[in-house]
Order: sequence, then structure tokens, then C-alpha cells
Amino acid sequence: MFFLFRRSLVVLKCSLKNSLNQIESIRRISLTRFSRSSINDDLSIKIIQDSKIETIDLSRFDAKKIRNFCVIAHIDHGKSTLSDRFIEMTGTVAKDQLEEQFLDNLQVERERGITVKAQTCSLFWNYKNEEYLLNLIDTPGHVDFSYEVWRSLSACEGAILLVDANSGVQAQTIAHFNHALLSDLVIIPVLNKIDLKNADIESTLQQLKKLFEFTPEETLKVSAKTGLGVETLLNEIVERIPPPPEIKSDQLKAVVFDLWFEKFKGIILLIRVIEGQIKIGDRIRASSHTDKVHTVKELNVLHPYQKPIGGNPPTLYAGQVGVVVANINDNADVTIGDYLVHDDDADELLKDLKESKTKSLKSNPMVFASIYPCEKANFNDLKKNLQKLLLNDCSVQMSQESHIVLGNGFKLGFLGLLHMEVFCQRLDDEFDAPVVITAPSVPYKIKIKGEKNIKQYKSDELIITNASQLPNPLIITNYYEPMVKGTIITPDGFLNSITSLCMDRRGNK
Repeated sequence: MFFLFRRSLVVLKCSLKNSLNQIESIRRISLTRFSRSSINDDLSIKIIQDSKIETIDLSRFDAKKIRNFCVIAHIDHGKSTLSDRFIEMTGTVAKDQLEEQFLDNLQVERERGITVKAQTCSLFWNYKNEEYLLNLIDTPGHVDFSYEVWRSLSACEGAILLVDANSGVQAQTIAHFNHALLSDLVIIPVLNKIDLKNADIESTLQQLKKLFEFTPEETLKVSAKTGLGVETLLNEIVERIPPPPEIKSDQLKAVVFDLWFEKFKGIILLIRVIEGQIKIGDRIRASSHTDKVHTVKELNVLHPYQKPIGGNPPTLYAGQVGVVVANINDNADVTIGDYLVHDDDADELLKDLKESKTKSLKSNPMVFASIYPCEKANFNDLKKNLQKLLLNDCSVQMSQESHIVLGNGFKLGFLGLLHMEVFCQRLDDEFDAPVVITAPSVPYKIKIKGEKNIKQYKSDELIITNASQLPNPLIITNYYEPMVKGTIITPDGFLNSITSLCMDRRGNK
């Protein structure tokens, strides 16, 4: 077996058995330093084998044998550690090859110790002498990456609501619960970290009952770190979470819920098949660009890395989640939330398809910053790199602008300061693109007067993200700044301090 590293110009000859697990070991070593995009783009690792690579045939899993679920929780409540135990206990990755936060494969995630991208992994689990396909989505916990959670919910029938027994219910616990409820998901409440000495299990159970009406009997107790109770949880996933709807149809309907770019394959689609099936060789169209036809070249399953789907021909069936490679290179050809249909059925189906849940989620940027290339000649390269990164993070809003000193650049809208920092770090990590970033600002709203002015600006209210956008002050009647309407849950002992903090920030009860 040969491993060729294009940039380092090193050829290593290894006398290894042709085992896919050993290939994964090499890839995993690389992932400790490089992101998924870096592995595919910068290093361009090519693995040459004489024997055929192992494939995974999913034809044995009809809709009744599939469970699609995600893990949602507040930050640091143990989502990624629980995903590690799922991967270990299902035999997806050998214990001696399993690293902490295994699914967090971006460099920025490794460095900061947080999850910023929802990651998918297909697991196989035996329960009552039947094999089930469990499609897991590990989600971020920080509020700045809530869009990743909302996007993931649209691909699931159920969610595990994980709560730290030591710290109890937190802000994002409530926010994610509400979104899961609105998405009509079956929610399994789970207490984590019950092995800790300071774990207050009874108090946390009462919080779950009071806030969400979960009874202590239906709440599971686990330790994601030690594996205590995780086997029971896997069985309960099969028992409680419903299978995807079993719709008998020959017409393909699949929803795209994630995208990323790979240099030699173009735009990679992560899809969930809702109806019908998709095979290698199929001609497909996306709902956002109906006049473009693409041919499916590869079908893979994330287990936890991309592995080819078997069968003759390789096929993804209704209810299943997989990766589609169709040599798509134009960013405008497909977006997250698009439906995929067969070319032959496109005219009939696309006009009747309503907007998907994923696509109907509109991000609401809270922080704006401008970004410019360090060298003005690199503007086009920066534009291309931003477009590739926006494929994978569609919560960022982008518009082109110009500065008298810095030249051409882009105004970017983020969900928070951490989101902005992570995005810019990914730009540097994955594309080696140093940039100049302006100080962040928040949007303001103004109200203007005069029919002529309203006609000129096409509205009597304007959103301002930069002071240079302000019109003549004489036509402005009111200025409005962002406000947060929220509920603060706090122990009685902190009430005075919290009230004082809110008053300092001009808060009103």
C-alpha cells in the first residue's frame, strides 16, 4: 500500500494489510492537525490499493429498521462524549482508535475544545436479534451555532435532550427543547454525568418535570464518560423514536441538509431520502436551480468517514442518510434545504414541492464585520474561498462592499462574536487566506420622514450596519437599537445581583 502526500512530496511504502480500519487510522492521525477540508484539499491523500475497498450495503434496512436522531444540549453537557460512547459501543470504531470528541474533526474544534459543526455518523445496533441503522447527528451547544442545531432537527424523527446532572437545565437546554418540540420530534430526556460526586440527580429530575413535564420514570440516567447506562439508551432509541415514514414511491424526493467542498469532487451533498431511492448513474436536479442536470457519481455513508455504499447498483433508500457526489462545481447549483428529484420527474415534482423546513430557517445575524484581503490583488481568491466556506455555513450573510483605503471586500453577518472568530479562523485554517477584519458592529434601525425620501429608500424604515450608510440626519425621526426579550431563570440567592445587572443594561421587567 502506498500513501502519496502531494504537498510534502513524500512517498511512504507500508507493508500493511488492506484493511479499511487501518486506512481510517492514517486519516484520523491527520485529523488531529487538519480539518476534513484540509485532508481532501491541501494534502490530497490518495490511497492506492490492489484489493477492492469494503462497501456497506444498506438494502437490508427498510424504513422500519431506521432511526434518525440528534443529540441536543447546552454547551459542555456532554454531547460529543456521548457520541463517542455510541461510536464505541456500536463497534463503529475500535476503542484503541477512538479519540475524545471523535466527530469534531475541524482544526478549530480541536483547538478550542468545542463543537461548531453538526456531524453525522451512521451506526449499526443489534436489538432483540434485529439489526438497526441509527443515523446520529452530534450538534453544537453554544448559542452562536444554534443554526446548526435547527438545521439538523429537520433530518430527524427524534432527539436526545441531554442535561448535566451537576449544573441542571440551562438556557440552551430550553431553547433546543422548544425547537425540537416545534419540529414534532420525539424527545428522550437523559441525565448525564451521574458519576460525579456533585451530581444533583433529584433536583435536576424535578427541573425537567417542572419545565418540560418529563416524569422521573421516563428520564434516563447515563455517564457518557464511563459508558454507564449508554447501552440502555441505545435500546430506548430503537423503542421510543419512530422510524421515518414508509412512503411507497418510485419518484425520488431527498432533502439536502449539509454541504461542503472537496477539490477533486466539487460540492459534496449530505442528504436524507424522503421518498423513492437514488442510485449511482441517476440524473438529478435540485429545486433551487431546476435547469441544471447532474449525474450521481458516488454514494457514500458516513461510518464515521465516507465509505462507499454497496449494491448493484449502489443505492440509498427512503429514510436513509448518505453522501452524494455529482461533480457539482457551481455554488449556485445547490443550497442547503434544496430538494433533489430525478430529472425525468422534475417538472412534475418541483412545482408542487413546498420549501423544506431546513431552507425555511432564516438566520438573523446579530454581529456584522467587514473583511478585506491583505493584498488587493487577492480579492477574487478571497471571494472564491468565502463562497466555499459559506456552502458549509449558510447562517453567514455576505454582501460586497468597498472601502476607500482597503479596497474591495465583503460585509459579513454572524450570529455572535464567537461565530465570527470561528469563521475567520476556519478561513485561515482551511484556505490559508489571511485577511483584514474590521471591528464588529451591531445593526441599528432608523425611521425616516418625507414622501420623497421614503420613495428614494423604498421604505420608511432602514437597517443600518455601518455608520457610512446613515442618510441625512435631518430626515431621520427615530433611532432604534437591538434589544433582547428573554426570560432569566436563577436561584433566589442571585436575584438581587441579576436585577442589578439588568438595570445597568437598561433592562425593563
